[in-house]
Amino acid sequence: MPVSHDTATSLLDPREEHFCIPSCHSGLSLFLRRLTPQDTPTRAVVLYVHGATFPSALSVAHRFDGRSWRDEMCAGGFDVWSLDFHGYGQSDPYPAMSESPDGREPLCAAEDASLQLEQAVRFICEHHAIERISIVAHSWGTIVACRFAARCPGLVDRLVLFGAIARRGGTDAPRYPAWRLVSLQDQWDRFTAEVPAGEIPVLSRHHFAEWGERYLDSDPASRTRSPASVQTPSGPWNDIGRAWAGSLGYDPSRVHAPVAIIRGEWDSMCNDADAAWLFNAFASSPIRRDVKISRATHLIHLEESRYALYRETQNFLAAGDVPAFLV
Repeated sequence: MPVSHDTATSLLDPREEHFCIPSCHSGLSLFLRRLTPQDTPTRAVVLYVHGATFPSALSVAHRFDGRSWRDEMCAGGFDVWSLDFHGYGQSDPYPAMSESPDGREPLCAAEDASLQLEQAVRFICEHHAIERISIVAHSWGTIVACRFAARCPGLVDRLVLFGAIARRGGTDAPRYPAWRLVSLQDQWDRFTAEVPAGEIPVLSRHHFAEWGERYLDSDPASRTRSPASVQTPSGPWNDIGRAWAGSLGYDPSRVHAPVAIIRGEWDSMCNDADAAWLFNAFASSPIRRDVKISRATHLIHLEESRYALYRETQNFLAAGDVPAFLV
């Protein structure tokens, strides 16, 4: 159902629509944002799927210098939706997040998240009276999106996977508790670790400081902790660890949608070998792209090269690689 604009859930744009929809978990609701194109015809409907540590408001919808990725997509004619998984942003938290994390299974693992994603996609398709939509996913979210696409191929038009997680040949996957706390210092260290020594930074301190305040806002209890930190499900990290230990959470050969793999030059979580493996593993995809963007890391959507990511994503979603009579 639509969320009233006079609720505590703040709008990131005056035109933004909010929706709370039933989850696959009884009694819980999932949160969706939507921003529509203005003064331009709608070309396609796109859903953004976030990664392991922060929700949609801090990724596709966050404005750097007054402009977000979502703004760019809307200007290009795309109707943009975004989903918060349980335990992130405005979706209901798992009840277990109010309990000790120790000795429990990690929350929000890929299969669970893919069922949440299916709820969102079916709602969006029904809302627009269309059969399928495109998905843009980041990092761990690519595991979720591809697991869903393999199970429900008729609901997916195109897939853009940036900073995708691939299968590696490690041995032991680490064990994680149900949830964990992530501080601003944790995020800064993670955001900047991949930039080679001697290179000019690609994420500004000013942008991070502004983003960081919004990050802490995403968890009402964050500033009651020392250090201030956000409670986050551990399922995504467990999924990534399992993938790097040889057990990716989906079979790429079962994905039948066109796929674009977009990555940063310095992305250690999606390096050249990972991208090559994924490109070949998506053997059933009729159209595949592997795009590497210079001076960028795993967090390219927050960095100075983000507009290159915007352009490559929109070009692929626009389906200009297929003759008009086949579209």
